[in-house]
Amino acid sequence: MLSVVRVHLPSEIPIVGCEITPYVLLRRPDGAVSTDDVPETAPTDGQFMRYRWYRIQSDRKVPICSVHPMEQATIQCLGCLKSKIPVTKSYHCSAKCFSDAWQHHKVLHERASSALNENGAEEEELFGRFGCGGSGVLSTAGSGSLSNFGQSPSVSNGPVPLYPSGTDKNSGETWFEVGRSRTYTPSADDIGHALKFECVAVDSEKRSPVGPPTSIMTSRVIPAPTPTPRRLIQVNGDVLGHLDLDSQTSSLGTFTVLSYNILADAYATSDAYSYCPTWALSWAYRRQNLLREIIGYHADIICLQEVQLNHFEDFFAPELDKHGYQALYKKRTTEVYSGNPMAIDGCATFFRRDKFSHVKKYEVEFNKAAQSLTDAIIPAAQKRVALSRLIKDNIALIAVLEAKFGNHGAENPGKRQLLCVANTHINVHQDLKDVKLWEVHTLLKGLEKIAVSADIPMLVCGDFNSTPGSSPHGLLAVGKVDQLHPDLAIDPLGILRPPSKLNHQLPLYIFFFCKNGRCWL
Repeated sequence: MLSVVRVHLPSEIPIVGCEITPYVLLRRPDGAVSTDDVPETAPTDGQFMRYRWYRIQSDRKVPICSVHPMEQATIQCLGCLKSKIPVTKSYHCSAKCFSDAWQHHKVLHERASSALNENGAEEEELFGRFGCGGSGVLSTAGSGSLSNFGQSPSVSNGPVPLYPSGTDKNSGETWFEVGRSRTYTPSADDIGHALKFECVAVDSEKRSPVGPPTSIMTSRVIPAPTPTPRRLIQVNGDVLGHLDLDSQTSSLGTFTVLSYNILADAYATSDAYSYCPTWALSWAYRRQNLLREIIGYHADIICLQEVQLNHFEDFFAPELDKHGYQALYKKRTTEVYSGNPMAIDGCATFFRRDKFSHVKKYEVEFNKAAQSLTDAIIPAAQKRVALSRLIKDNIALIAVLEAKFGNHGAENPGKRQLLCVANTHINVHQDLKDVKLWEVHTLLKGLEKIAVSADIPMLVCGDFNSTPGSSPHGLLAVGKVDQLHPDLAIDPLGILRPPSKLNHQLPLYIFFFCKNGRCWL
């Protein structure tokens, strides 16, 4: 008989717009235990799984804080209502909460005012398209008394439920059936209500349950918090015109670039980020925020780091394709990595098809460079130790693109307008300063070969895990490393000698992510 062994949720707190996929462990008629679904279209031994989602609710209404979604709101910003900002953004749990959030909150007012002046359609982009703009008032069961302040006229009780309602005889709560699949995405109508997931094996012929249903409850659905606005750095002037020092390459005009380490789901653990609630670390929540932010920048070129292979294939590539981007990907090597092959991360580069076309792709594997280096300079007896220090599975993805805009050879008819874009993640422990600098230097020397052979400008993006003042930053930004730099004191393998070799001749614009979260050029 088909039966349910265990059911649990990836997070107890459901978020508006974030798909919930329960973990359902099934025991099949042959005794095998598996998480694979048994749909009605492919029954096993005349049985299949049926799923239902229910929303539990009552008529009690409670507003919740937009900053601290687990807290009940006590004050409301009337300026948000006047600016037509979604009502969920107007609630705060205390005067201190509102005061502390004011620098962030006033940006919403400024953006809303600007968007309304230019065109009203921008509002969806500013506040998200994943159902975060619904009612900020919660309808909850047994949640306590109401805060005594006025309700916005725009707040409604939501649409009629998808399926007929019913009443739980044990608790007396009213419930509405809202879904009939294994997954469910909470909407604004679910805010403040608990959800119940129910699954049961069903006889294909009789259409009746084989045994008792298994169910699990969530806590109350909360709206997605408003992301903190980024501090952007403006790059003035014609970027590639500046790079063309010898006036041999026509200017490509103006284009935009985004570089972003998105934090792979495999690394987003509660142990590493104990200050974050589990729902904020869940991939279902983060991926929607990431996609909304990435798309919102309208960048012509996007370089992402820590992109898991399965997330690239199943999410980023198809989603960004809908917005006109072509994708390239290079996963990290696996000499050190021992986890799920599909969960390994790498670098992904996207470019707008209406702005660029793909010419050539290069892949750099620092493990191979380490093997060549040890073969050349390390005594045989020390190779194992040297490789254990050098091999970190890091890679770089290099793409040569041809521009479809700009002067198009006005100064030199027939000359192709090319651009080389490098994307990398130098993921090396801070104690291994020699390895980090060696990987950066190795990448730059490879780019120099491409620049000489193709005579094209270079753009380097990535997460170098380095701060201003470090040797990798100096090499990238200045073109050389001070021979008295303290980082050079750590070189047990002699891979940085002589220090005078640590230079490059590339005129670069470099976008990279520093430890403190700021982007330095």
